[in-house]
Amino acid sequence: MLRNVLYFILTLFIVVSASAVSSRLWAGKEEIQPENIAVTVSEGMTVVEFGNKHDLSRQVLKKVFNLTSPDDLKKQVADFGMNEELLSKKVNQAQAIQSEHESKNWFKIPLKGLLWVIFLIAVFSLIRKGRITARNRKWIYMAAVGLFGVILGSDPSPMGTVKDAIVLFGSKGVIFPPRLIAFGIFLLMVVLANKFICSWGCQLGTLQDLIFRFNRDRKDNKGLFGQVKIPFIVSNSIRILFFFVLILVAFIRAGDIIGAIDPFKIFKPQVIGIVGGLFIGLILVLSLFIYRPWCHFFCPFGLVGWLGEKVSFFNIKVDYDKCISCRACSKACPSTVMDAILKQDRIIPDCFSCGTCMETCPVKAISFERGKRQKPPAGKFDKEVMSD
Repeated sequence: MLRNVLYFILTLFIVVSASAVSSRLWAGKEEIQPENIAVTVSEGMTVVEFGNKHDLSRQVLKKVFNLTSPDDLKKQVADFGMNEELLSKKVNQAQAIQSEHESKNWFKIPLKGLLWVIFLIAVFSLIRKGRITARNRKWIYMAAVGLFGVILGSDPSPMGTVKDAIVLFGSKGVIFPPRLIAFGIFLLMVVLANKFICSWGCQLGTLQDLIFRFNRDRKDNKGLFGQVKIPFIVSNSIRILFFFVLILVAFIRAGDIIGAIDPFKIFKPQVIGIVGGLFIGLILVLSLFIYRPWCHFFCPFGLVGWLGEKVSFFNIKVDYDKCISCRACSKACPSTVMDAILKQDRIIPDCFSCGTCMETCPVKAISFERGKRQKPPAGKFDKEVMSD
């Protein structure tokens, strides 16, 4: 157990220290939305004078007034037929979009996307062949954390595409198109292969999973100390409530309840505050005992992904002709999902396609296949055969 604790501490030290260096190398502006302003217009004021008075860039002026030529800057603001209230709204929206655009590293984002695709295809090939094992699983998680978190940083992330879109639209009333594109790509990854972006690509998800495995035996079949499986109705109820609070605060208070405690900031540690540090530390410590606590209890993309995985093309399937009802897979599963899959319960919890069930099954009755899951024969699990 002491060795596993040391692994945990060493991992966090490496992640935080290396991320601090990496995030500075990538540089870029911090993603902070500008405060709303109320503009004023004096009689005869031109567009360029309006911009100078309120310290607005040419890009913002172009969006606000739909300028088509440099000569439009000489026109009077009154010629555009907008009152001060409407002008204030359009200025604040244009500044929000500009701030979003300037905070992004437009070289890193497509690079990260390409590497995600390559990495996930490789993992998909391994899990389809049943070659994800207790040994290489940790190495794959380490690679994902190192590449997509430590090296390439906290942004973009699956969670950010949902959270930031809600906050931006709720507080400013605008949509940042690149974020919607990223969300669509992430959701496609969920649908193509059961929650694969969360399972093997998300920098925070894989970090939590790696930490959880530190507290497991060598075969990755059971926890060493105090691991618990939270009932899905509990975790998902909290996650749904948190999601609605996120929306309400964004639309009513123009606020962001995740910003200060965002656990993805572990990959940009210099922006973590005291409250955020305490919360992130709690999430990571809990990851030793509870499987992916952020994903199950709080993550807005996790909730959306849980809905999306219901129509996934590839997912964990059970061959009931081979299955001997030993439930070794269910016992080894980090969460309650495998038991629900076995019985084909009406509500199936999040499945992170980790492959633990496939490796554990003594008769190789579990696979990662395309198509709809079949229902078990009646009475299949009335009597259990004890596994070795």
